[in-house]
Amino acid sequence: MDNKVIIPLDLEYSAAIDMASNFEPSHCRLKIGSQLFTSSGPKIIKELDSKGFEIFLDLKFHDIPNTVYEAVRSAADLGVWMINVHASGGKKMLEASKNALVGYSKPPLLIAVTLLTSLSEDSLKEIGLNNLSEQVLRLAKLSHECDLDGVVCASSDTAIIKQEFGEEFITVTPGIRPDQSNLNDQSRVSTPNEAIKNGSDFLVIGRPITESDDPAGALKDIYKQII
Repeated sequence: MDNKVIIPLDLEYSAAIDMASNFEPSHCRLKIGSQLFTSSGPKIIKELDSKGFEIFLDLKFHDIPNTVYEAVRSAADLGVWMINVHASGGKKMLEASKNALVGYSKPPLLIAVTLLTSLSEDSLKEIGLNNLSEQVLRLAKLSHECDLDGVVCASSDTAIIKQEFGEEFITVTPGIRPDQSNLNDQSRVSTPNEAIKNGSDFLVIGRPITESDDPAGALKDIYKQII
């Protein structure tokens, strides 16, 4: 297996540890988001790191530049593999987040969220914006100009982002659903195979794995779809 799948642990502490025990660190990374980090704090990162997992700390920092600078440094001090911020925070905030990693011998990857994959064209209009694809590309361009490592985007946006900004610009794709899976709260989705064909570097896949009766088996089945 290539290590392309990132599994979100949207659980409480003990359940997250139990879920992680189903997987091998060489087969997946783990994502710690707002739910788990708010309830458990840095100890969950230390525990999973001790088991050999690389951690994507998905807190989507979005605040004034100085606050984001300090938040990114605090996250980097935890030794995580990847951190994200919201690209819509603007150029100064993105530059501050990048500058926060200066001086680290092995800094985490720093990526920016373009638009949440739960947003549709209609929901974008509700916040005064039009043309979802253009907005994603605009935010990806800003992130690239600020020297971030990549972006979080839907699979449908990956090909144009790779074309515009190069193969080295990382694309992390949520909203991945194997065939016949429940969409839950996602609007822009794709299958694992579609995402890989579009050029996604990492696939964020949660409930199809974590809500399975056999999480390890579900992960193996997903890899069979993308080989």
